[in-house]
Amino acid sequence: MHELSIAMSIVEMAEEESARRNNAKIHAIHLRLGLLSGVVKEALLSSYEMACASTCLEGSQLIIEEVPVEVFCPACKTRVPVASIQWMVCPQCGTLTPDIVQGRELEVIAMEIETPGSQPPQSDPSHNNAPETNQ
Repeated sequence: MHELSIAMSIVEMAEEESARRNNAKIHAIHLRLGLLSGVVKEALLSSYEMACASTCLEGSQLIIEEVPVEVFCPACKTRVPVASIQWMVCPQCGTLTPDIVQGRELEVIAMEIETPGSQPPQSDPSHNNAPETNQ
């Protein structure tokens, strides 16, 4: 399961950032995850929880924004979402296209960090994407 090694890398990067900020508390990490990244969202969420155990990130959230697949259609000269990741065709004209412009992302885009003297962020139930079995 390569999701565990990805989660461990995310935790390591966040621990380094926490240390740079005088061991600031990290409440959440925001991640963009493309549907073609090869990473299973649920496995990454579970792995993140395991990777955070006994670290300064224990109890933090991994908030994942799923990024749909878009291709560039040479006939329409525009970016379009695909109906299926198995069939890379323009949904408007039917032209086959190998030019994927979005959907491979795996990137940390933000961290919610509590600095000394600041208030912790308020919980937002709309971002609750942790596995249901542990919540």
